[in-house]
Amino acid sequence: MSRRPRVLQALAPAKVNLGLFVGPVREHDARHELATVMQSISLADEVTLGPAPDGSAADQLICPEIAGPPEHNLAARALREFRRQTAWDGPPQLLRVVKRIPVAAGLGGGSADAAAVLRLARAASGLGEPELLLRIAAELGADVPAQVRPGRWLARGAGEELHALPAPRSAFGILIVPGGFELSTADVYAEADRLGATRSHHELGERGEELAAALERAAPLPAAGELLHNDLQRAAASLRPEIAETLRLVRDAGGDPVMLSGSGPTVIGLFSRPGGPAAEGLALARLAAAALGERDPKPICAVPVEAAFGEVLEL
Repeated sequence: MSRRPRVLQALAPAKVNLGLFVGPVREHDARHELATVMQSISLADEVTLGPAPDGSAADQLICPEIAGPPEHNLAARALREFRRQTAWDGPPQLLRVVKRIPVAAGLGGGSADAAAVLRLARAASGLGEPELLLRIAAELGADVPAQVRPGRWLARGAGEELHALPAPRSAFGILIVPGGFELSTADVYAEADRLGATRSHHELGERGEELAAALERAAPLPAAGELLHNDLQRAAASLRPEIAETLRLVRDAGGDPVMLSGSGPTVIGLFSRPGGPAAEGLALARLAAAALGERDPKPICAVPVEAAFGEVLEL
């Protein structure tokens, strides 16, 4: 009896940056150098890969929440690049993405989807060594490599130089307050350049080493508050002044620290009490969400997650 075609599914967790420092533009690819800690969180899209309908001549994508032609979707690009670089000639696939991560919000939602597709394609094909997946991921975007294997990573270069950090020994709460509008990453970086908000190679290297040292023993968050800083925050608030008001509101609700997520416009507040129970941070984040009232979009509460959260399952 023939085996039923496999349908595989994986969660694609969003990320938050626990410190984001921006350096000069690299000459060879015009990308900014970075030093940042990327932490996967429990807010996640759902990605499914399985056989395309009978008669399909090519891979298909269903993702109604993303406007534009499917071939421009980063998840579809990930599958296309995986096929090209592994020479996988398996039958046409149907890729479904159920979006829960706000779009263009600085939470790495599109990158998370692309990373999940790489995990799914590897499981479906039996091809693709981890090093190849990371190389494909780096070609897709700066946030993708750290999301191929969810967890906590120190990312340098333009996001492709990864150093694994231990999972936090206790959870902390994360309050996510979407902006309700999109903010172009390219525009934010250009504004950061205009404002002179970028750092030298030397200073960027120092910040990367400080982040690694602060978290190498599984501390939930860096003890030094200056490491929980986002160099893009001033630029994003310059383009959209309402971000500054959201930062104030989250701080007044108890977030400590409060910062922009990635290039924005989402604002995050962190909630952690040293020595307190792991669930306390999430409870505090939920209280802060309630204190913000009936905002639209609605605030979201999350916690850090590890690699098992994004494992591939067969349906």
